[in-house]
Amino acid sequence: MIPSSRPASDQSAAAHDRVYRSLRASIMYGELAPGAPLTLRGIGKEFGVSMTPAREAVRRLVAEGALTLSNSGRVATPELSSERLEELAALRALIEVELASRALPRAHMALIDRLVAINGTVADAVSKRDSVGYIRANLEFHRTLYLRAQAPAMLAMAETVWLQLGPTMRALYGRLRQTEPPHYHRLIIAALKAGDEPGLRLAVRSDVTQGLRLLAR
Repeated sequence: MIPSSRPASDQSAAAHDRVYRSLRASIMYGELAPGAPLTLRGIGKEFGVSMTPAREAVRRLVAEGALTLSNSGRVATPELSSERLEELAALRALIEVELASRALPRAHMALIDRLVAINGTVADAVSKRDSVGYIRANLEFHRTLYLRAQAPAMLAMAETVWLQLGPTMRALYGRLRQTEPPHYHRLIIAALKAGDEPGLRLAVRSDVTQGLRLLAR
């Protein structure tokens, strides 16, 4: 057997990063329900890693608010209170409206065509009642637009909010029972085509807050 040329510390870091990224995506896209429990043993078994990279991945996700850690050591996805939902909805409105506004001057037709195509994927997920596919495509729609803002720190903040909301978005999707893509996506695209900044800001604000405020009631 040929020994690995990579130091053990590098292998452990690579395993930790792989587990972290996979778990992060699962949480952000609503693959886990609110309050879903996780164990280090279960994570290690799922990803074929030792307890150390599993523990490090969980530590990072707890720090980002994607997982909760109780005093007894129980790890779970967050169950958000109405107050917390209101706070995160307000953050989305502040950050994402600003990102969209900054993206508008760079919104060329190729970007708009891409958003139209992604919205088609959103519609397909809705027709299939695919909550995870819907959340994934919906966030891709927003991320694709916001990348044009060229504001990486602000986008990272938005993604941290999405991460904390992932399980709740899954619950929201089940409650809304959507039958068509978000109406506000079409308004966002129309505002981009027209170069209408006030219209764009209003459409984005409405899109990112309306559903969350229904849950917070």
